[in-house]
Amino acid sequence: MLPTIALVGRPNVGKSTLFNRLLRKKRALTHDMPGITRDRIYAEGNFNGVQYALIDTGGLVIESDNDSEEFQGDIFEQAREAIEEAHALILVVDGRAGMTPLDEQVAAYIRQSNKPILLLVNKVDGSELEPQALSEFHCLGFEIMPVSAEHGYNLLELREKVAQLAEDTGLEQVEKEEENKGLKIAMLGRPNAGKSSMVNALTGEHRVIVSEIAGTTRDSVDVTFESGGKLFTFVDTAGVRRRTNITDTIEKFSVIRALRSSSKADVTVMVVDAISGITKQDKRLLDYLIREAIPFIITVNKIDLVSQSERSELRAGFEKALRFANHVPVVYCSCISKSGLGGILPLAVKLKKECAIRVSTGKLNRIMKDVIEKHQPPVVKRRRAKFKYLTQADEEPPTFVFFINDEKLIRPTYHRFLENKLRKILNVKIAPLNIVFRSTFRKKDDIVHK
Repeated sequence: MLPTIALVGRPNVGKSTLFNRLLRKKRALTHDMPGITRDRIYAEGNFNGVQYALIDTGGLVIESDNDSEEFQGDIFEQAREAIEEAHALILVVDGRAGMTPLDEQVAAYIRQSNKPILLLVNKVDGSELEPQALSEFHCLGFEIMPVSAEHGYNLLELREKVAQLAEDTGLEQVEKEEENKGLKIAMLGRPNAGKSSMVNALTGEHRVIVSEIAGTTRDSVDVTFESGGKLFTFVDTAGVRRRTNITDTIEKFSVIRALRSSSKADVTVMVVDAISGITKQDKRLLDYLIREAIPFIITVNKIDLVSQSERSELRAGFEKALRFANHVPVVYCSCISKSGLGGILPLAVKLKKECAIRVSTGKLNRIMKDVIEKHQPPVVKRRRAKFKYLTQADEEPPTFVFFINDEKLIRPTYHRFLENKLRKILNVKIAPLNIVFRSTFRKKDDIVHK
């Protein structure tokens, strides 16, 4: 039995979003509309080797008739069972809306369980907002912690706290033998670009079927091997063709799995045929990888078949195609002659390392204060963007959230300027880097009146 922790609270306070954040994957459906989660949802979490079971419950709603203290319907029954079986509880409240009578009723109900309870004040987007957001919740008497599920504030500390709650239950950790497969690299590209040949060439073994017939690889194939004392796992995926060329149902699923494998891998290697050059489908794949902020390397295969006089034109074509994402590394190689293959794995390791960079909020704000003061954003419609503070979201690839008075005042040129400055200061050269702008003003419709 794993230590079990249940997330409880009234509707629309962000339980499901926190549930997904703790798991680092989208397990529960989230939406601004209350009542999306009805049944309790189970999943297993792991932080620093501490395993636990996490339960997401529906929003608890109280009956108003006759001042009844009973909750309504099947949603409550599902939540009640989750509370009974859990070893610890996390009560989630909305820091923007403040404490409501329903929050007090839920707190009174779960207090009767005599189980450890952590009060999580969600939607607190920064440390300067903590005093006001937390003040009225102290009267509930629970251990209290601020967090922002949407923007990533304090999520690392929350994961540590949840792991501590799991350890404090006294239950022995269930040992799971999870095979370490090292750095996971997805191979992506059009059919017959040479993905399987590249896997075979890099592993030094004939591990994947290679054929001139496009579509030989129909499903993702894992190939684990060791190189230079490090473990790697290649995921050789099906070739991705244009939708109009896909008629076979199995191939449709293969394409979906190929893109999914790319999004779940540590690094993606996009293989391009040097003879064909950059096709429309290659450009679509590039757009997908860049839009999803997937860490990737481009390998231009079959370079041995391109004459020296044509190679400069080939390189110019890639430079033009990547002018809006010039951080993406390009390797020109040949699976036949083995030229250029030696740099792919070290490059993948470096890319993964850059994606894991973490910078404290204090350091970020000190760095960017000087940058913004020396190069202020342009005036837009007689208004200038005013920066409040900056924080890094707890996710990969590196994501930085700027809180400003109005995000609409930021132009694409200034967006690129800030990204380039962050890359230079933090020495992030080849990893994707997300810049997000959030308005700090609140619309009247967003204010919840008690």
